[in-house]
Amino acid sequence: MLPLLLLASSVVLVKAQLSANETSWSCLAESKGVHVPGSVPCNPYEPLQQRLAYGGPNGMTVSWSTHAQLETPQVWYGESPSALTNVASGETVTYPTSRVYDNHVKISGLKPNTKYWYRTSYQNCPGCAYRPTDTFTTSRAAGDETPFTVAVVVDLGLMGADGLSTAVGPLGGSKGAANPLGPNDLNTIQSLLENKDTYEFIAHWGDIAYADYFIKESWQGYFGNDSTIVNMTSVVEGYNSLLEQYYDQMTPLTSSKAYMVGAGNHEANCDNGGTTDSVNNITYTTSICTPGQTNFTGYINHFRMPSDVSGGNGNFWYSFDHGLAHFIALDTETDLPEGLQSPDEYGGSDAGADSGPFGYPDQQLDWFEKDLASVDRTKTPWIVVGLHRPWYIASTKNSSSNVCLACQTAFEPLMVKYGVDLYMQGHIHAYERNKPMANYSVDPAGLNDPKYPWSIVNGAAGHYDGLDSISKTLPYYVDVAFNTAYGWSRLTFHNRTHLTHEFVSSANGTVLDSATLYKEHNFGSWW
Repeated sequence: MLPLLLLASSVVLVKAQLSANETSWSCLAESKGVHVPGSVPCNPYEPLQQRLAYGGPNGMTVSWSTHAQLETPQVWYGESPSALTNVASGETVTYPTSRVYDNHVKISGLKPNTKYWYRTSYQNCPGCAYRPTDTFTTSRAAGDETPFTVAVVVDLGLMGADGLSTAVGPLGGSKGAANPLGPNDLNTIQSLLENKDTYEFIAHWGDIAYADYFIKESWQGYFGNDSTIVNMTSVVEGYNSLLEQYYDQMTPLTSSKAYMVGAGNHEANCDNGGTTDSVNNITYTTSICTPGQTNFTGYINHFRMPSDVSGGNGNFWYSFDHGLAHFIALDTETDLPEGLQSPDEYGGSDAGADSGPFGYPDQQLDWFEKDLASVDRTKTPWIVVGLHRPWYIASTKNSSSNVCLACQTAFEPLMVKYGVDLYMQGHIHAYERNKPMANYSVDPAGLNDPKYPWSIVNGAAGHYDGLDSISKTLPYYVDVAFNTAYGWSRLTFHNRTHLTHEFVSSANGTVLDSATLYKEHNFGSWW
């Protein structure tokens, strides 16, 4: 690993090179009101990568990135686009080798389920791409019985200029990228945008952007030339460019919809601890990772989840209410209870990434039980948990790095004890709808008022390595599993007793699987 001082010097050099080499085409595009995804803007104060997160029942956090540091980031807001009479201020953070500064402003004292208009510092500044006033809608108050829908993705990455692309790296061979899109297929980001008005927020339970795949994509020739990685500086440039490109592409969604995220292994590592360039016979390890790819540094800086109002810990574990549902985000990567090995915290393929822990021993599990016990099920009868790694899978990738038995030991007993209705996972790049079950025992009630939680694994949102293989004979606990399409999950909370999950094919919007869970929610006799 290069010394921190050298890394800091590298990023200064990179920023200088980017400024010197900035194309007139990019500036010309911005003068016409267009920001080129992944590019450095003409005006370094231009607000980019806007993203929202619920800040409790009466709050919203507005975050964005700039290529220059803001002394005091601010957001002006109001209930009318012509009367942005309120202002809130926040903080600016960054880290060595980041090309940007992340700005976070928490707005409090808002009305529930209310539309607000907002603008950030330097919005539409001179030389910046034009963007109209943005809007957000606050979360529904707990107990609001209005039906609502949520979009859920896991393992969503960037692959080419439009997310998933129609091409793969020419040098990858059988170990390279897989499952390119058809020429008329939409990718998942495009599908979410096309369906933007049908859901209220987006939950993304880990593995965001896959910018760490820059190393593999480079030696496989995905960028169109022989771009073998030779030093830390080239990784800094490539990683940041892809990461910013992903967030730029997500901006039409995340600037007006809350984007609630959870931690996955690709927030902690560097292409799973490295890759071997089989063309030039070079093996890369975590020694070439940037600080943004170790210890969740980029993830920690980029987002602000509502742990402050839910007693959680940063972006790693937190909860929030929305109408009839209570949502909980957990961290499968670090901070498992004492005696259990966390997948990313202790190395494995990511040895040297120095990931976690982020709390004291047993803190996450203690918080999880306290949070579950505090839920008012008369207001929010549904409890949905989002976490990255699964423990029941139909994939042929049945290894300790993919099946997190330690996660099952940590979390499943509490899910059963407190009547969690649904938990959603990814990590396996396929779709799998399981039967309600616990400790490998299937609930005989099926989806008709089961006592055990329902689990859905959907890591098919898509990224450079494509989809994973599925076992020819499905395990007894699996109702449906396939790896034939990229897609996302649509959850519809109809009322206090009925919840529908749909797998939406990103390519054309077709619903490829649908099931409805009925829960009586008779809590007087539950435990």
